[in-house]
Amino acid sequence: MRPKRRATIANQLVIMAKSPVLGRVKQRLGREIGAVAALRFYRGALSHIALRLARDSRWCTILAVAPDRDIKERFWPARMRIARLPQGEGGLGERMQRLFKRLPPGPVIVVGSDIPSLSPHHVWAAFKLLGRTDAGLGPAPDGGYWLIGLKRTPRVLTPFTAVRWSGPHALADTLANLDGRRVALTATLSDVDTEADLNRERAFAERLVQQRQHAAPK
Repeated sequence: MRPKRRATIANQLVIMAKSPVLGRVKQRLGREIGAVAALRFYRGALSHIALRLARDSRWCTILAVAPDRDIKERFWPARMRIARLPQGEGGLGERMQRLFKRLPPGPVIVVGSDIPSLSPHHVWAAFKLLGRTDAGLGPAPDGGYWLIGLKRTPRVLTPFTAVRWSGPHALADTLANLDGRRVALTATLSDVDTEADLNRERAFAERLVQQRQHAAPK
């Protein structure tokens, strides 16, 4: 009689994404550089990050889409053959908690879609942290974070209670909710919310904008 094979528990990477529609994404950035330029940046960043990370076989990549109604194919490039899930209703914390609860067993990492310098190296480093901790976070310079990962065993933690988002307290609030758990911090990276962010990340962001322009239909 053959011994039973143990089920493989896969690493799962979730990219939080908004539909790339004019006026719906990067509104704060759009007020400073114009809505069209902000949309161009976001489309390039989303496409580059999603495609680059999805090619890596060390994890399964999933796109978590908002709003839910825009999960249809017409909103996403045909070449972006990545599984999609709706984020659901509620604030950011509620939506992320729902994703952590509903996905199949295994470590889960959630990242944003507007981080020009994000690479597979950063994601893999975070998954390795989850091998010896309960949670991992990637700090951002503004006091928030660009990544959160949970091991989800023996149960799913609830780190998002009363977190003050979009300000300097998000990371500190989340760490306070994880008090008593094994938590590690990974690399500090920046997302792009303002023109100052765009200038700071220009080496990465300009490449994404240029790639988007070159890929546009004539």
